Amino acid sequence: MTNSKELFNELVSRVRINEDKSEIQSIIYLLLEKKLKLTKTEILANKEIMSVDPSSFDSFIEQINSNKPIQYVLGEASFYGRSFTVNSSVLIPRPETELLIHEIVSHYKSKASKILDIATGSGCIAISLALEIGHSTVHATDVSKSAIEVARQNANAVGAVVILHEHNILKEKISFGQFDLIVSNPPYISQQEKETMKSNVLDHEPHLALFAPPEDPLAFYKSIASKSKKALLPGGSVWVEINEHFGDEVARIFNEESYHTIRVIKDLDQKDRIVTASI
Repeated sequence: MTNSKELFNELVSRVRINEDKSEIQSIIYLLLEKKLKLTKTEILANKEIMSVDPSSFDSFIEQINSNKPIQYVLGEASFYGRSFTVNSSVLIPRPETELLIHEIVSHYKSKASKILDIATGSGCIAISLALEIGHSTVHATDVSKSAIEVARQNANAVGAVVILHEHNILKEKISFGQFDLIVSNPPYISQQEKETMKSNVLDHEPHLALFAPPEDPLAFYKSIASKSKKALLPGGSVWVEINEHFGDEVARIFNEESYHTIRVIKDLDQKDRIVTASI
């Protein structure tokens, strides 16, 4: 038998990344949960487990020490109570994006809706909405073929029906239907913010999905606001996740495009996180 707490402590001691101890412990808790089905509670209770050779974790620790995010190491990430396949073609779903799902579901839960998710990445938004909003028809787009394949794999894994399109919102019209709801978490990090980003994000996550065009950090919102007007059904609305520094600016874009009922919604840290607008 193996002492689970000793195994945990040994693996923690072998992690050499520039993070505080609690973050490193969180990574190892997740690693042991996924690989040995050991919960944090069981580790803290020092549960005895079948003998495990610590060297069997060498490749995982090596990847972690290269600053590869644990979600990419494991090939999966949790979002809105479900597990999604992730790789270097797609962003890792963020907890703050769950607020976008929560807000939309609270408005559309009882309605049969036609939904479009722009820049879907792993498909976490489109798939979550397809499963949470009954009788909805969900389309999703991405400019990346690789991302589309990851989204398709994730949809199939949980039995969600999502119609996928390879599409560039900056260059192409929305030509595949009319929708009650258009949602997007587009690339919104400005080039100036690169200097303050951690290497585990900057070196491993796809820049295509992270960064707004250098010449205009609001380019995606301008394109979404403009092109969604013709693709929304009467009374339809747009919901977008935003850079916390651009709440007022994104709201102004929708105002200039003659949307109404424009709201900026803050996250739990009181940072501007979502803009919604209706036609």
